[in-house]
Amino acid sequence: QVQLVESGGGLVQAGGSLRLSCAASRSIFNINTMGWYRQAPGKQRELVATITSGGTTNYADSVKGRFTISRDNAKNMVYLQMNSLKPEDTAVYYCNAQTLAMVTARLFGPWGQGTQVTVSS
Repeated sequence: QVQLVESGGGLVQAGGSLRLSCAASRSIFNINTMGWYRQAPGKQRELVATITSGGTTNYADSVKGRFTISRDNAKNMVYLQMNSLKPEDTAVYYCNAQTLAMVTARLFGPWGQGTQVTVSS
C-alpha cells in the first residue's frame, strides 16, 4: 500500500489561498483515485475532491469553483489548490489513494497524519 504525507497547511485569513501537497511513497501511476478529505472538530471526515488516473475530477458542492485538485504521476504527488478560503474550510486535510478494487469495495488506503488548515474571519 502507498503511504502518504500531507503538507502545506497553515493559518490564513478568509479570502486567502493555500496549496496543499500530498507526497506518495511509491508510484501512483496505477492508483485509480487520489482524493482529498477533511475533518473539522466534532465532525465526520468528508470528501473534498477526487481525481482519477484519467484526470476526471469530482468536488464537494461546498468547494466547487474555489478548490482545484491535480496530480503529477511522474512526481508521485497530488495537490489541492484552495482559493477564496472561508472559515468553514477550517479542518485537518488528508489525502488518500484508492485502487479500482478499493473504489469498488468502498475501501480507503492508509491515512496520513493530515495537515491543519485554519481560516480566520
